[in-house]
Amino acid sequence: MNPEIPLRRLEPGSLPVDTIALAEALIGCALVRDSPDGRAAGRIVETEAYGIGDPASHAYRGKTKRNASMFLPPHRAYIYKIYGMATCANVTSEAECVGAAILIRALAPILGHDLMRRRRGIDAERDLCRGPGRLCQALAIDASFDGSDLLLGDGLWIAAPAGRASVGRSVRIGIGKAADRVLRFYEVGNPFVSGRKALSTA
Repeated sequence: MNPEIPLRRLEPGSLPVDTIALAEALIGCALVRDSPDGRAAGRIVETEAYGIGDPASHAYRGKTKRNASMFLPPHRAYIYKIYGMATCANVTSEAECVGAAILIRALAPILGHDLMRRRRGIDAERDLCRGPGRLCQALAIDASFDGSDLLLGDGLWIAAPAGRASVGRSVRIGIGKAADRVLRFYEVGNPFVSGRKALSTA
């Protein structure tokens, strides 16, 4: 995928409605942010699944005001902040009223590099979107997108993959509960994947 290739919006029904299947299917797709400043987009190269009955999921103890968007129909945005600072972007992954979502952990920038650099205040391309908080800052994703439709909505949407991705799996990063579950997915060999190198070698 490169700036000369138009980004094609995914059609409704083109993504799975299943947490693990969706976490893998999103690898290679693009997350696109249209704003008055221009378009910025990145190839999704790392995700984590937080499914039904998962103690590490925000939905584990049921629906609350904070996690209400996790219970929306599939392929909606669930946006929240960690430590009161970093914003994280997720994609709902199960049927309506079933709380589950996919955390988008890293992107490989493909459009709007200069815009991302200004937003992040750095020049190093590898660090623009490597990590959930960084990618939200680079794409100017905030709470206003919480609950938005990522297939039919404007401003923030998912584009079809360009080329096939070789997908690896590992345990998730930075959690205490259910830390042994192999629910992190990543594009093998992609330098924009976050975390320790040992978690992205197979």
